[in-house]
Amino acid sequence: MDHEALLRSYKGFDALYGLQILDCGDESVRGRVPVRDEVRQPFGLVHGGVIAAISEALASVGTAMAVLPEGNGALGLSNQTSFLRPIAEGTVHALATRRHRGRTTWVWDVEITDDAGRLCALSRMTIAVRPLRGGPPDAASPDSGS
Repeated sequence: MDHEALLRSYKGFDALYGLQILDCGDESVRGRVPVRDEVRQPFGLVHGGVIAAISEALASVGTAMAVLPEGNGALGLSNQTSFLRPIAEGTVHALATRRHRGRTTWVWDVEITDDAGRLCALSRMTIAVRPLRGGPPDAASPDSGS
């Protein structure tokens, strides 16, 4: 599966909360989520689960970019997120930076910022690299990436 096919196949839960992947590589991934009522908790702030989901998605897709051609998948193994400042409006911005590239695990740091560039959350993601059953997905397959 090539780079563009992987990004096109990124759907499901991440599409529900509005994740947009802007730049993607195996060293950094950048994305954003527009703030709307569906991603807010009852007090009007972006839900912490959305922030954690953004972090896991960016780290997973960055890892997958490198390991899918080898017949491996990328799966979230650990997500440790610290919430520093709330986001209530505008856009949630995220930058995932790879810190470790191992044979079976990758580690990423994810910075979550608001429209003013203020640091709002930090995540440390560990992604497991595991063999895919049946080998690498075929980009032409209708169920690729799901």
